[in-house]
Amino acid sequence: MKQKNSGLATLLMGIAVIASPFAHADEDSYLTLSSGFDYSSGKYGTTSVTDTISVPVSALYETGAWSLKLTAPYLIVTGEGNVAVSGRTGGRRGTTTTTTTTVTKTRTTQTGLGDVVTMATYNLYSDNESDSGIDLTGRIKFGTASKAFGSGLNDYSAQIYSYTSVGALSPSFSIGYEVVGSSTTAPMNNVYFGSIGTGYSISEQTRIGIDYRYAQKASVTGAEQKDGSLYASQELTPDVYLRGYVLKGFAAGSADSGLGMSISTSF
Repeated sequence: MKQKNSGLATLLMGIAVIASPFAHADEDSYLTLSSGFDYSSGKYGTTSVTDTISVPVSALYETGAWSLKLTAPYLIVTGEGNVAVSGRTGGRRGTTTTTTTTVTKTRTTQTGLGDVVTMATYNLYSDNESDSGIDLTGRIKFGTASKAFGSGLNDYSAQIYSYTSVGALSPSFSIGYEVVGSSTTAPMNNVYFGSIGTGYSISEQTRIGIDYRYAQKASVTGAEQKDGSLYASQELTPDVYLRGYVLKGFAAGSADSGLGMSISTSF
């Protein structure tokens, strides 16, 4: 596993070095702070329901073609303990997902900090006239959460995200690969994931959209993840944004349903 992790890190570093000469001339910097809540409920291939509330706090720093993001979630999980919360995500707007492990059959509510997630994104290509671009993102989910909420192991992923605008529509597409933390007691497989969606600008301040995401199953006893979401965002002031979404799962590895809301401000 160490060899695979090292190879992925080397690949990301190599791409960044090659792309650096093409960095944007505009070096304006921005800091965005955000928080909110995500709620999801599902059986995740088991016979009982697990309800998860996540309250993430995020900091996003953007400068030129680069953006760096750090997210730390506080979790409230109610269930029989047979679902381990994971920070795995298949796109820019990720939500808490789960993988299955057997622990206990007593329904309880547990709280605490979840896995810390860091992301580094480089804008490989940008066309202001067509509002199009291609982003490369490297992501590390650190296994900082307790065993009640995760595997305790790090996950590493790389993703290509492309977007464009066609009138008021803004279709997007992403594909990525994740090296999932694995152990002898909980063997996991590396997976491909991706998303497709489109946004629609009702006005300069209001936007709605739809996304569909897919991820391969990460273990023999696990399941694929397939879910769709509807979202809306509203600019409250030039520096404050409100966003909400509802989610529907279409596979055993996804939540049956979910919803969330976040507010962000930029400096």
